[in-house]
Amino acid sequence: MYLDAFKETLVGELGNRVAFTIPLFGGIPVADSVVVTWIIMAALMLLTLFLTRDLRVRDPGKVQAALESAVEFLNGFMKDNLGSHWKPFAPWLGTVALYIALSNMIGIFGLTPPTKDISVTAALALMSMLLIYGAQFRYNGLLGGMKRFAEPMPLLIPINLMEVAVRPLALCMRLFGNILGAFIIMEMLKYVAPVILPAVFSLYFDLFDGLIQTTVFVFLTTLFTGEGIKEED
Repeated sequence: MYLDAFKETLVGELGNRVAFTIPLFGGIPVADSVVVTWIIMAALMLLTLFLTRDLRVRDPGKVQAALESAVEFLNGFMKDNLGSHWKPFAPWLGTVALYIALSNMIGIFGLTPPTKDISVTAALALMSMLLIYGAQFRYNGLLGGMKRFAEPMPLLIPINLMEVAVRPLALCMRLFGNILGAFIIMEMLKYVAPVILPAVFSLYFDLFDGLIQTTVFVFLTTLFTGEGIKEED
């Protein structure tokens, strides 16, 4: 009975529940992951307005100095991996990093992480795929972009073409699997010891592991993009 009750609770938590339904076209369901994503978007916009409200060229404050250091770190990372074409990619990848990081850590506030929903991680992976191969053809042209699939030797063309599907799938499932696994473990801990253990392990799963998965996703997207637009020696 104890295990059956836990199983039912866990199955209910794993499902992507509908937060509300928009009464149009027969009803449009809006999932919890969408609502939490809206909350994260609003938080990011408000935080941006608050932190950048008093920017100065001379005598910048500590907050501005910290923000500038973070931006310089991001720009340096992009330059190292993307070369001379880094500038258009930095804002997008930085924004994705902030979204994934907050999505992974939002369980601390009692909200369900959107990255627990495979449709969210699949959408992120699809955008990464469009970025990777869109940049490859944008900076190399049609023939140059196709030529990249024959590197380092034409014999590897089938494998390189398979990567078009494998890369986004790997990005999607890596992020989804880690966040889902952490969510399941946290639910088990809440069921067994609802007071002490969840708070301790939340520091690891929601903070440490969440930041690691953010870093891995952004790093791999940047690395794959850089491989497609690197300049010939």
